[in-house]
Amino acid sequence: MTAFSVISISIMLILGIVLYARFSALSRGEIIQSTTKLMEQTGESLEDYLISMRQISDAAYYNVIKDSDFSDQEQEIQEGLNLLYEANRDNLRSIAVYNDYGSLMTAEPVAIQKEDPDITRQDWYKQAMDETENMHFSTPHIQNLFDDNSFRYYWVISLSRVVELTTGGDAQQGVLLVDMDYSSISRMMNQLNTMNNGQYYYLCDSNGEIIYHHRQLQLSNGIGSENNQAVADYKEGVYDEVFQGQRRKVIVNAISYTGWKLVGVIPYSAFTHGMVNIRYFIIMLTLLMAMMLVFINRVVSVRISRPILKLNHSVMEYEAGKKPEIYIGGSREIRYLGYSIRSSYEQIQELMRKILWEQNERRKSELDALQSQINPHFLYNTLDSITWMIEGGRNDEAAYMITQLARLFRISLSGGRTIISVADELQHAKCYMNIQKVRYKDSFDVTFETDPEVERCCVVKLILQPILENAINYGISGMDDCGRIKVSGALKDGKVFLTVEDNGIGIPREEVELLLTDGSRVHKKGSGVGLVNVNNRLQILFGKEYGLRVESEPDEGTRVIICIPAIPYNEENRRLLENGRLP
Repeated sequence: MTAFSVISISIMLILGIVLYARFSALSRGEIIQSTTKLMEQTGESLEDYLISMRQISDAAYYNVIKDSDFSDQEQEIQEGLNLLYEANRDNLRSIAVYNDYGSLMTAEPVAIQKEDPDITRQDWYKQAMDETENMHFSTPHIQNLFDDNSFRYYWVISLSRVVELTTGGDAQQGVLLVDMDYSSISRMMNQLNTMNNGQYYYLCDSNGEIIYHHRQLQLSNGIGSENNQAVADYKEGVYDEVFQGQRRKVIVNAISYTGWKLVGVIPYSAFTHGMVNIRYFIIMLTLLMAMMLVFINRVVSVRISRPILKLNHSVMEYEAGKKPEIYIGGSREIRYLGYSIRSSYEQIQELMRKILWEQNERRKSELDALQSQINPHFLYNTLDSITWMIEGGRNDEAAYMITQLARLFRISLSGGRTIISVADELQHAKCYMNIQKVRYKDSFDVTFETDPEVERCCVVKLILQPILENAINYGISGMDDCGRIKVSGALKDGKVFLTVEDNGIGIPREEVELLLTDGSRVHKKGSGVGLVNVNNRLQILFGKEYGLRVESEPDEGTRVIICIPAIPYNEENRRLLENGRLP
């Protein structure tokens, strides 16, 4: 569920970024579109202004100058220009006519020209004379050609054109100069430059010369700079440029008749300026939706994970060996999973019970089979010895052996039980050794030393007899000296240790290592069961960690140690062991 939360939040972040990018693109497009529309409107106003200049120029030429002779109609020409000036004095500063030598023919509203200017060297005059077919608009400049008693000189935009003048009936070329007030253009551009986000507009001619700029004073003094020379090569449209390390959009709108270009500059910071509120809105919306997703995810995960955790807890208890109640709950799939686990658990339990029953039956069968191997062999050997004694006239010894044999078989039978107390097993061993001592004419000594606590523990019956038989047959038989056999019992760390040791000839080490794993090494004179059978009987019942351990060296005797769990002898424990189960 944590992964789902991370994925959900990641998706929301990506969605927020995509939304922000989309809104940014839309906002950028809206700004560009609105700027373009505003520039088109301003361009139309500028065109109207310039058209009005042309109309004034046309009216002055066609209505006043063209059909008049300056030699005898100068007064009428002056009055006509005066009427034209008065009609347009809000935007018009002056109207002047010059002949092809640069001499002033007439001017309105002033008529006194300064002495110093050489008219033929003025840019507006040269442009008009060089390109006679066009009208020419100048860049803004201070018009100081005429004397003004108030010493007020204005910024103007000049329109110059070649006209035909008549003097004394002779036609000649001249230049008509119309000076319009620059403040009208400045006023229109100032209204356009009202943005406070770094966006601004300026006006330049086809050569890149600045006509209007909101920082015109700084530009003229060399304090600031503008990319106007590069813009001169731009056609009408939208451009991306980097100027002085600043990325910006440049929108160019051409002004008809003049070659002028209205330029709008939008820094990329202006696009983000209007996106601050949208950015915060998207961030808050993304955070809110992410929190809602986390909350919904938490609710859903609890509803899904809680039944799974309960089911997992049941499975863990089952793995720990407990018998839990398998949880059934949650969604349909989880309930189905719970039913499946419970069914599997019940099947496993049934199989385990069946396996345990089969193992117990097999252990009982193996124990009974091993037990049945002991009695016939020993009975045959003992009866054979009694027969020899009777035939030899040793009746008292034969009677003694019969008595010991009866006690031995009473313990051996034990009402069909295979588990007896250590005390009974020791009594059985004593009877067996008493019989053997008579057979071997007291050629060895036997001692028994056991703790009383040991005698009150459970043991598989008839485990000492095969070991004692091996000690007699393979250990002390044939010795010149008297043999000694010692049987001892001790309790340590919850285990019973029964030890049978002799001072016989011992066993080579390589044979000791194979003695408990190779039944073929049991000697033909032995009981026929030997140590291998005893070890198998103990391990079948108690497990592989219990059984026999043999220690022997040649000429050093042999020690056989029996290790079994210390289980108190009582009826309940005996019954469990009889059924092949440890208490």
